[in-house]
Amino acid sequence: MRVLFMGTPYFAIPSLEALLKAGYGIVTVVTQPDRPKGRSLKPTPPPLKEFALRHGIPVFQPETLRSDEVRREISLLKPDIIVVVAYGEIIPNWLIELPRYGCVNVHASLLPRYRGAAPIQRAILDGCTMTGITTMLMDQGLDTGDILLQSAIPISPDDTSGSLEDKLSKLGAELLLSTIEGLSKGAITPIKQNHKNATYAPKIEKDEMIIDWALPADGIRNLIRALNPSPGAFTFYKGKRLKIWWAEVMPDAKFQISIREPGMIIDVDANKGFIVACGRGQLLMVEVQPEGRRRMIAAEFCRGYRVEAGEKLERRIA
Repeated sequence: MRVLFMGTPYFAIPSLEALLKAGYGIVTVVTQPDRPKGRSLKPTPPPLKEFALRHGIPVFQPETLRSDEVRREISLLKPDIIVVVAYGEIIPNWLIELPRYGCVNVHASLLPRYRGAAPIQRAILDGCTMTGITTMLMDQGLDTGDILLQSAIPISPDDTSGSLEDKLSKLGAELLLSTIEGLSKGAITPIKQNHKNATYAPKIEKDEMIIDWALPADGIRNLIRALNPSPGAFTFYKGKRLKIWWAEVMPDAKFQISIREPGMIIDVDANKGFIVACGRGQLLMVEVQPEGRRRMIAAEFCRGYRVEAGEKLERRIA
């Protein structure tokens, strides 16, 4: 079977690797163009491109899929199936209709829940305890195609979007192999999605990254988990941005500051970190990153920045 593989981030690599190990012929990997990255803004290749080149797979990086030249070039490859794993661009109809076994997408949610660009982050942000992988036949809608196979896994209370993405990428690779085998044997009957049950997972906007201390402690912790390792939830301390990489909900107790308001540092422990009052409950800051500095445990931050009870974390520069 001739497979055209489309994807861009690390999430796509286990699926491509699984296809290679299973002996499928990858005619080409289509991925996004190299983009400027870091302070130097040096063009950086997508992770999937680097993997493909290491394994001798041809790589194609069109700026758009909607040009006649790109259509001719991909059509000449005559793929039997197209696999799409987090490519990062809407797939045009001509490409969806090109292969005889269809265009199969590996999506990181249990569709029809969490259609869209950020299903992993949104599931953690919403406090979900389960998620999974769906393989589907793509159509022109946003993750609206017929479901082929699904597999669910629990979300651990300590999962970040990074750790959950790693688990789901491996699960996606396994489900993809089962999907392709089933399609080739005619053993899978596609199932229409129930659009009434659909929810959406748009990309995280900048305003959502700023911690609102008036929210409950568990909701803020979910935000911190959802934005770890990227882009990171943040607040402002003494006029400087402070990213929060890890925090723990603390039980009610006697703290240094008894009269509290959301965002107020109510206790400082030089060995553990500092505790912040939330709209309901409180959080112990465990790992933080001051503006322009490296990540560090919160206890180190307390000592270096002389954090004191009674100081306040803000949503904006005061």
